[in-house]
Amino acid sequence: MGNYYDESTICAQASGSGAGAVTVLRLSGPRSIEILDGIFTPVGKKTLRESENYKMRFGVIRRGEEVIDEVMAVVFRAPHSYTGEESAEIYCHGSEYIAQEILKLLMERGARLAEGGEFTKRAFLNGKLDLAQAEAVADLIASQTKAAHDVAMAQMKGGFSQELSKMRGDLVEIVSLMELELDFSEEDVEFADRVRLKELLEAVCAHLDKLIESFALGNVIKNGIPVAIVGATNTGKSTLLNALLGEEKAIVSDIAGTTRDVIEDTININGVTFRFIDTAGIRNTTETIEMIGIERTWWKMAQASVVMLMLDSQRPESFEQNIANLAERVSAAVAENGIEKQVVVLLNKADLVSEEERDRYLSQIAEYGRKYDLSPALISPISAKVRAGIDQV
Repeated sequence: MGNYYDESTICAQASGSGAGAVTVLRLSGPRSIEILDGIFTPVGKKTLRESENYKMRFGVIRRGEEVIDEVMAVVFRAPHSYTGEESAEIYCHGSEYIAQEILKLLMERGARLAEGGEFTKRAFLNGKLDLAQAEAVADLIASQTKAAHDVAMAQMKGGFSQELSKMRGDLVEIVSLMELELDFSEEDVEFADRVRLKELLEAVCAHLDKLIESFALGNVIKNGIPVAIVGATNTGKSTLLNALLGEEKAIVSDIAGTTRDVIEDTININGVTFRFIDTAGIRNTTETIEMIGIERTWWKMAQASVVMLMLDSQRPESFEQNIANLAERVSAAVAENGIEKQVVVLLNKADLVSEEERDRYLSQIAEYGRKYDLSPALISPISAKVRAGIDQV
């Protein structure tokens, strides 16, 4: 693919900002090696222009007689570089002053500062990456868990692109068969095999459905699985959040309605980020701020992938109403946005009742779940205060 842009050479800091042992600076464009060669004096007889591809050279960056830094430099000749152009990289000490001084030298010799994402943009326009792979570069840089890293890496290697290419091939075959038959529509000749056409269409539709379904999974892996903790006031939601996080994130009080707004934090479990959301307690109230908090509770629940319903073992008379309310809200949310939800029902303060009472309450909860078609994935007794049962959750 030909260059879409002017023949400029761009430069930028490729590593993260802030203090560190090493900073990486990158150049790309037709004059990359020439510009770097003008300020870099390598150890040895060969100049930078004479260096082999991918071979690291040690030397100094100078402004006239002044030594700016001792660095390592490497060249990548087109098309064997990230962007497909002549490129070079400098590995200097991780001082912001040094990095800025070297960038100034590069710009004085004809380079310009790269725009955000311009290296990847050039890689795409020079045919080194397709759009899906270019998007995956940003996801890979932003990945904070193994699951997010694996998804981004698979996409960057072309996994998603291959699936799209396969579907495109099937669609081209369908169009070809249809056009062939249309060209001879006045002839009593049937070129297109109806069975083959049906098979191709069904395969493409099935593949599209699979990709659409995978979006929700990919989204939660990338952004974290949202888990809403809901329930009546004083059931121990904030205490559970603190127990899960291992720190006092939320204020805990015996006063009903302490939590007025949502509180969020994340933890990493087996390489997957879970975003726990402590919500305002649900009850009938006329207090304006608390009413807003309760509305936010239902909104967060509708967006969550997992909903934890907290029930209080000291208030068994409220079990049925709480489960009925949640079942209605979950059903409405799934119908509205199509996000399926795993529901977990936790019987909190289980340490304050006898074993017999606890088993009876768990049976009642399961029965109410069947009655209101809630189908919890887990019904578990816990004590958030003493952190009993938290590992199972």
